[in-house]
Amino acid sequence: MRMVQVHGPGDIRLDPVTPPVAGPRDAIVRIKACGICGTDLTFIKLGGLGQGPKRPLPLGHEAAGEIVSVGKDVHHLRPGQRVAINPIATNEVIGNGGPEGAFTEELLVRDAAGGDALLLIPDELPYDIAALTEPLGVAMHGVNRSNAKPGEKVVIFGCGPIGLGALMWLKDRGVDDVVAVDVAPERLERAKALGARATIRAGHDDLRARLGELHGVESLLGRDVVGTNVYLDFAAAPTIVPDVIDMARKHARLVITGVYSQPVQIDLRRMLASELTITTAISYPDELPEVIAALPRLQATAASLISHRVPFEEVLGAFDTARNADSAKVMIEFAD
Repeated sequence: MRMVQVHGPGDIRLDPVTPPVAGPRDAIVRIKACGICGTDLTFIKLGGLGQGPKRPLPLGHEAAGEIVSVGKDVHHLRPGQRVAINPIATNEVIGNGGPEGAFTEELLVRDAAGGDALLLIPDELPYDIAALTEPLGVAMHGVNRSNAKPGEKVVIFGCGPIGLGALMWLKDRGVDDVVAVDVAPERLERAKALGARATIRAGHDDLRARLGELHGVESLLGRDVVGTNVYLDFAAAPTIVPDVIDMARKHARLVITGVYSQPVQIDLRRMLASELTITTAISYPDELPEVIAALPRLQATAASLISHRVPFEEVLGAFDTARNADSAKVMIEFAD
C-alpha cells in the first residue's frame, strides 16, 4: 500500500506502507476521493507542523470512501457503507499531525466507535462530491458565524475553495448581494460563475472606492464609510483587517477564517466608533451533517468547485497544480 507523506520542507513522497489492521474500536475505509487542501501545501512548505516532524507526516483529510472492515466494538457501521471522513472527530487528527492520512488506498480510522468520525453519505452522491464535505463544512461554519441574512451586503475575501464554498452557501440562503475579492482573475471568474454580484481584484482595484459604488457610502461620526454589512476573510492578507476596520459601517461584522502567519495591528479607535464585531471561525463543530444533507440538492454547484481530477498514481504532481491560481479544488481519485 502507499501513502503521501512529508519528510521535510518541500520533500513529499508516495511511500510504501503496511496495510492497516482495525483494532476493536477502529474502522478501515477504502478511499475513493480526497481533495488537496491549502493546509497540505503549508505542511509541505514547512516540512511538517512548523518545526519539522520527527517522523514522516501523512497528508490528506478531505476524503470519502467505502468501509472495508470494522472492529468488534463498532456497532453502528458495517462494511460496504459509503462514508465521508470527519478528520477531527478522533484524538488522532487525520492528515493534520496524526499517524494517518487519507492520501492512501486504505485509511485506518481510529476510534470509529465514537460515532462521529465516519458520516454516511447518500447512494446517489458521487465520491468526489462527498469528499468536499470537509472544506464545505469550514465554509458553512464561517457563514454561520457571520449570521448573514437575505438583504444584507456581504464581501468575501479569498476565492479559493473555501471562499467559493461560502459563496455557494450564501446564495443558497438567499443572500444575493455578495462581492468577491481576490488577487487572481481566474478565481474571480469562478466567483462570478457561482453568482457573485461583482468582483474586485485585490492590489489592482481600489477596494474602498469600489465597495462604495456597490454597497453605498454612509456617514459615521463625520466620516464616510461603506455600506457593507458582513465581511468574510478567507484570505488572511495583512491589509484586510485594518481596511475593514477603517471602512466599516455601524454594527458591521467581520469573520476571520483565514490563518494568519503574523500578528496584525488594529485601530481600536475606529472600532469604537463603528462598534464593529470581529470574530473567528475554525473547522466545523456541527456543520458536516448539514453539508451532507444539502449536497445532493447542490451537487451540480458543488461539482463546479473541482477544477482538476487527478488519479492517485499522479498525486505528487497534483500538489504543484493546486498551487496555481487557475486551480480551485484539486481532487485525487482512486481506481476501484
